[in-house]
Amino acid sequence: MDKIPMTRAGFTALETELKQLKSEERPAIIKAIAEAREHGDLSENAEYHSAREKQSFIEGRIKELEGVIGLAEVIDPSKLSGTIKFGATVTLVDEDTDEEKTWQIVGEHEASVEAGLLNIKSPIARSLIGKDEGDSVEVRTPGGTKSYEVLEIKYL
Repeated sequence: MDKIPMTRAGFTALETELKQLKSEERPAIIKAIAEAREHGDLSENAEYHSAREKQSFIEGRIKELEGVIGLAEVIDPSKLSGTIKFGATVTLVDEDTDEEKTWQIVGEHEASVEAGLLNIKSPIARSLIGKDEGDSVEVRTPGGTKSYEVLEIKYL
């Protein structure tokens, strides 16, 4: 399988989540299942079924995180420079509204639009790859075509 590009911060966040699931969530749900079993008839025990459902979710997330971490390729953006590529922090200005936005291009497992972390596979990120400061970029989005100008590229 292909390696999954990721920043150090994203990799650390996934490792932290995995550790928390294994050391806190898993033991807590096992305890909750044991307590629910003590209440008798399992066929009509809502607490038991809820705890089993949560356990299934936790175990699935643990497997998913282990798979992603196993395939992760940590890339240090501070060692990069030049045109826009993975790890770049890019400041754009919307050519229609003059609104500035700053995004860091990261792997899909660490992306968060609210935190300014843009998935490398998103339409905006794909349009930005290979561009330089001063370039104009047209991005096709579900809401229509947007035009941006690249103001600044940083590798932190």
